[in-house]
Amino acid sequence: MTIPGWLCKLLVVAYGIVISVATLVHAQPFPSRPVRLIVPFPPGGGNDILARSVGQRLSEVVNQQIIVDNRGGAGGALGAQIAIAAAPDGYTLFLGSVGNLAQNPVLQEKPSYDPLRDFAPVTLLATSVFVLAVNNAVPAKSVQELIALAKAKPGALNYASAGNGSSLHLAAEIFKHATSTNIVHVPYKGATPAFTDMIAGQVQMIITTMPAALPHVRAGKVRALGTSGRKRAAVLPEVPTIAETVPGYEVLNWQGITAPAKTPAAIVQVLHAKLVAALKLPGMNEALAHQGLDAAGAGPEEFGALMKAEIAKYGRVVKAAGIRAE
Repeated sequence: MTIPGWLCKLLVVAYGIVISVATLVHAQPFPSRPVRLIVPFPPGGGNDILARSVGQRLSEVVNQQIIVDNRGGAGGALGAQIAIAAAPDGYTLFLGSVGNLAQNPVLQEKPSYDPLRDFAPVTLLATSVFVLAVNNAVPAKSVQELIALAKAKPGALNYASAGNGSSLHLAAEIFKHATSTNIVHVPYKGATPAFTDMIAGQVQMIITTMPAALPHVRAGKVRALGTSGRKRAAVLPEVPTIAETVPGYEVLNWQGITAPAKTPAAIVQVLHAKLVAALKLPGMNEALAHQGLDAAGAGPEEFGALMKAEIAKYGRVVKAAGIRAE
């Protein structure tokens, strides 16, 4: 069979294009230009500090600039929407957290985005535990004694939170549900005033982040009764986990990197490998520990499974307690 001349020329041209594209791809490994990391919070907070720590080390690994783009507003929804609308090419990443990837969507009656539909999980960066602390005047010296006190005097104990629908609020509601206790919620406009009033005795207890609690626990201003992870916290090894008294109780604060949903799987895998390498650089564990965080490094599938499980968990507690974001 003789191939027509025009077809031969077309095949030669097509072959040339394939070779050119392959050469270009080989010559420009990903990423070949700066990468934007959207942080849905203002500069200076814990998530921003984490993003800049990871971004600096990721820059060393990929030999490209990582541009931290702070887009605070609407409880993290503004930054999420900007990330979702970006080109799914791996050059725009989003710093997700338990708040904006698991809690906010179930707190809102009409959420503006769906984390499982709109994001591709890349890497779970870090996790941290919460601390159950009480005012020193509270007679309970353990989680078991606190539960007994709450059951003996229903509605007499108060707990502070950083506001209705905050992570602190949800962690305490999960505790109430798991222990069948009646403890009254007192919302504040932020974690700092909540903890200040707990120290002063205006409220009796709080479940708050490790960085917020640790200095006050070590100074003896409050009493730590339990931590919220599966195992005891390295920085407070003498404090038992809540789960040692309340089996199955686990509430974690976590942060991870996601990309727009249609980002190719091959690019997601490259990004994950680079992020894991960044987390393993010297000094990174210390930088995270300084913030009360533990390095994670879980990949796309495991991170995605965590997101799905956390959305379901918080959906249940929000429905049971009738909570809505402020």
